[in-house]
Amino acid sequence: MKFEDSKYSTQIEYRKEVFSFGTIYVTEHFLLSEFNEGIHVDYNIASELISRFSNFISKGVKIGYIANRYNSYSFDPQLWVDFNKDYDAFIASAIVTYTNFSYLNASLEKKFFNKSLKRCKNIEEAIEWIMNLEEFKTRVNQN
Repeated sequence: MKFEDSKYSTQIEYRKEVFSFGTIYVTEHFLLSEFNEGIHVDYNIASELISRFSNFISKGVKIGYIANRYNSYSFDPQLWVDFNKDYDAFIASAIVTYTNFSYLNASLEKKFFNKSLKRCKNIEEAIEWIMNLEEFKTRVNQN
């Protein structure tokens, strides 16, 4: 299920960023990616994303990341290592998998991500998990 087809698209304020390789939804608490069928997420795509969101990332904002993998595509897991070394924006990540193969790939990525990474069966599970992270509950209570 795409984010815009979920109940959360009407409940959460978001900004939609469209790229040639997919779409990123930006919310207060998380970024959600929906990449196109058949692409390979590599350093070029990662660089374009970092460039587009550098102002956001450099402000020291702490957010979650959700990869909604309803399309089949490949991802270079080394990108997690490099991103985590250079930036500290993501508190945790959730990967929504729709096939056994996608679940196995997410399991491999989990080994490269040095923070909490949850594999989810649907977009609702991923969003609810991210929104219920202790860091966000604390932030909401402080405001």
